[in-house]
Amino acid sequence: MTFPTFTVSPLLRRGALLLALLVGPGVALAAAPTDGDINRLLSASRAQSMIDTMLPQILQMQQQQIQQFAAQRQLTAAQQDQLRRIQERGASAVRQAVSWQTLRPMYVDLYKKTFTKEEVVAMAEFYESSAGQGLLDKTPGLMQEVMVAMQARMQPLMADLASDIDRIVNEAPAD
Repeated sequence: MTFPTFTVSPLLRRGALLLALLVGPGVALAAAPTDGDINRLLSASRAQSMIDTMLPQILQMQQQQIQQFAAQRQLTAAQQDQLRRIQERGASAVRQAVSWQTLRPMYVDLYKKTFTKEEVVAMAEFYESSAGQGLLDKTPGLMQEVMVAMQARMQPLMADLASDIDRIVNEAPAD
């Protein structure tokens, strides 16, 4: 039995080589980051610190919601005690759900799915730089200023909205 032989033209070989050269670097750049690459980025960007800072705010919001619930009702001492236990259980569940030990594997997985190795390394290098550290240092203050500015912008809008609501509430109902 004989097999047919194929000859590849020099032009086709050059085209295949050019295609490999053009596609090859793109494939190499699209490599997935390693856990070490992502851990470096998470460390440089202070991800754990940001999570640790958010936890008290989340717990405070939860406590405020429970207090608002209780304020709207006449609760017996036994019900207040039950509500306190529910609050403690909820706070414990939130602490577990938002702990760095719980979230870090999720972060690693999501970063692997979202970013290439090149992107993760570049972000880590940025956050390790003085400019990146400056960004991390100044962002909380910036966000506080943004919130103050947004509240100032929203006050007139809220006043108009309250005026419209008052007008509707105070109108005599149509028969």
